[in-house]
Amino acid sequence: MYRTIAKLPAYLQKYCVEQRADRYSARDHAGWRYIMRQSRAYFKEHAVPIYLEGLRRTGISVDRIPSIAEMDAKLRDLGWGAVPVEGFIPPAAFLDFQARRILPIASDMRSVDHIHYTPAPDIVHEAAGHAPILADPEYSEYLQMYASMAQKAIFSKQDLKLYEAIRTLSDVKENPDSTVSQVQSATVALTQATAAVTVITEASKVARMNWWTVEYGLIGSLAAPKIYGAGLLSSVGESQACLMPKVKKLRLTADCVETGYDITEPQPQLFVAEDINHLKTVLREFEQTLSYKRGGVYGLAEALSGATVTTTTLDSGIQISGEVAEYLSQADQSVDFVRWQGPVQLCVNGRELRGQSVAEHAFGFSTPLGRAVGLAEKPLRYANTDDLSKLGIKVGLKSTLRLTTGFEIVGLVAEILRDESQTLLAIKWRGCTVKRGEKDYFLPEWGDFDMAVGEAVTSVSGGPADPERYGSHDVGTAATSPARTSPFSAAELAAFAAYQKVRELRDKITNSVRPEVFAEQVVKLLQDISSGFPHEWLLQIELIELAKRTKAPGADDLAAALERETAASSDEKRWLVQQGLALAAAAD
Repeated sequence: MYRTIAKLPAYLQKYCVEQRADRYSARDHAGWRYIMRQSRAYFKEHAVPIYLEGLRRTGISVDRIPSIAEMDAKLRDLGWGAVPVEGFIPPAAFLDFQARRILPIASDMRSVDHIHYTPAPDIVHEAAGHAPILADPEYSEYLQMYASMAQKAIFSKQDLKLYEAIRTLSDVKENPDSTVSQVQSATVALTQATAAVTVITEASKVARMNWWTVEYGLIGSLAAPKIYGAGLLSSVGESQACLMPKVKKLRLTADCVETGYDITEPQPQLFVAEDINHLKTVLREFEQTLSYKRGGVYGLAEALSGATVTTTTLDSGIQISGEVAEYLSQADQSVDFVRWQGPVQLCVNGRELRGQSVAEHAFGFSTPLGRAVGLAEKPLRYANTDDLSKLGIKVGLKSTLRLTTGFEIVGLVAEILRDESQTLLAIKWRGCTVKRGEKDYFLPEWGDFDMAVGEAVTSVSGGPADPERYGSHDVGTAATSPARTSPFSAAELAAFAAYQKVRELRDKITNSVRPEVFAEQVVKLLQDISSGFPHEWLLQIELIELAKRTKAPGADDLAAALERETAASSDEKRWLVQQGLALAAAAD
């Protein structure tokens, strides 16, 4: 069977897990079925037209939690793939998957207690929310465009701490093994991490763009929009509430990134795109504001503030990946000098250059920028062998190179590095001193000096240029899980067995041309099960549905009893039961 996992680099494979189908109980499958039956009924009218077709084309059925391996094979026909992961994974990793046209699918299934909504990613959200819309080629292109852009955004250490706090709280809330004190502690940690965020970074704005489009996006007219956001497509409650007048509908613009959101609360406003082309237009407009498009002092300032690994690209094409520690600039915003703290790698076109790995630059890297004095007619990057000879730059000779920015480099030229088009990328010096005026910027005892050639910073992007070779860097951890680890109680196992009996009988009825012949078996099941599990509201709804389909007596009495039992329950539970009873009645 086709396996996308096998083709991934090691740094992404580490986030993948095996989907354990044996961990899904019959109650889990019943929860999936409840959500999907509601979804098909509601989204037939209120989601984008591709939704129902997308379910079929991505291997998602109503009756059972999907196999991610089967989805992977189906998505291959759409130019995508799928891999199973566990809960939240770091945003940088998630975006890397999506930029490769791979959908990471959280393999956990939300509990029946959280069937309405769960803050933790699960297979409902990823499979039934994200996957169906990929059947639209234009949207599929948009999602890849977004991911390719987003993974270049600069993030901060504050962003990482906030992500970890959100993940932890989401996981402990979903995990039934969590204690009240653990939830309280995680809540406090999230409050503190939120308060510690002093700057809205590019990554934060990119996340907001994702939230208001990919997760909670609407499309069409402001008066009658359709749903396409995965967060709405995977929430049976909020998807209905969001179209009500109390939720403001605003035309989508690039300014949506100035609007924050709370993942624990329904959104008070949503943004509406006219169509997919409008989505792309807004994305491109926003993209122009990011450092990887602007470069220069702006980009370096963002990188310095973020204090995380970024990639600075010079006009020669050389890429320097590391944490920016310092830069010098002129009043006209031109950059004279940049210093990074280690580890640092040098690349071209996303591929690490020979001899320029983090091993060679474990403790940092620096380089002056500027045009060579004596070669004023052309940038140094375009200097050929004759040009360098005129400057006295030749391998094996002690030379002096002066730049128009005032820097002087003196030392033995050890190597001249060019790319395939013969553009000059770097010069390696030995016994080298780098000075400007009376200040030393590099001394011979520090080792070889690799001077990156360039006059301008054209781009500054988040993360390393060649992440596979760069190795470990701070992108956030994945230390918690929403999955239960404690054993099931005897009562829970008995409930699972009851759900399984209902499932097996329903399968028989579904495959029969005369459902009424099973009425007697349904009555017996009603007698055996209905009184034994009074708090399993979903089980009772499934029994009511069977009785309706087979004309077996007892359905109305059980429905009335269920409504009486839930009359004093929370608004959410009453709503879920009422929706379930409506689905059961439709089986009549």
